[in-house]
Amino acid sequence: MENIKIKKIPKCDRPRERMITSGPKSLSNEELLAILIRTGTKDLSVKNLSSYILSKIGGIEKMKELNYHNLLKIKGVGEAKACTILALIELSKRMNRKINTIQRVKINHVKKVYEYFRTKISPTQEEFFCLYLDSKKRVIDEELLFKGTVNHSLVHPRDIFKKAYTLNAPFIICTHNHPSGDVMPSKDDIYVTERIKKIGDLTGVKLVDHVIISENNYYSFLENGQI
Repeated sequence: MENIKIKKIPKCDRPRERMITSGPKSLSNEELLAILIRTGTKDLSVKNLSSYILSKIGGIEKMKELNYHNLLKIKGVGEAKACTILALIELSKRMNRKINTIQRVKINHVKKVYEYFRTKISPTQEEFFCLYLDSKKRVIDEELLFKGTVNHSLVHPRDIFKKAYTLNAPFIICTHNHPSGDVMPSKDDIYVTERIKKIGDLTGVKLVDHVIISENNYYSFLENGQI
């Protein structure tokens, strides 16, 4: 294993620079870990140390089994590097738990939409989200489509339905907030909802509801007979 220091690698081929220009997916496991632990040792470059760590633990699939004392047994891993790696592992576990929780949520009442979003949406700026549901109306995914006042020039149905087709989602729920606290729909809110519903009816992706929320209240187009 040739021990080439990062400084001697052309800038365009260094992990951090490649992440910036080509995105994290272009990097190997060793390169991603190298960015996290930042430095190597007197004998190993950071990239070679990363490769060594992964080989000692048995690959990234074994990382979730690690603890602080396991890591300290690996030559070249001290307190700082061990804590960095453990922080990465814990964040990954929490993200997976959150994703799994989201995907188990069944939306069978508008109050669930309200409860789900009331603490997520900005209290000072309008945000427009779409929930993508499976055939049992369980959440597959969600997407923040834009920030700003809802009007027909900003809300593009193609953005909403493009992801629905990708996810094979037969149902969608749109929601946005009114930071003012007044949840009554504006003319643009009504126009946008009607437009999304018509396109959904034509394409087989049903708009279940459009919910406008504030900190303490909500307005459902479905409950008010507008869908």
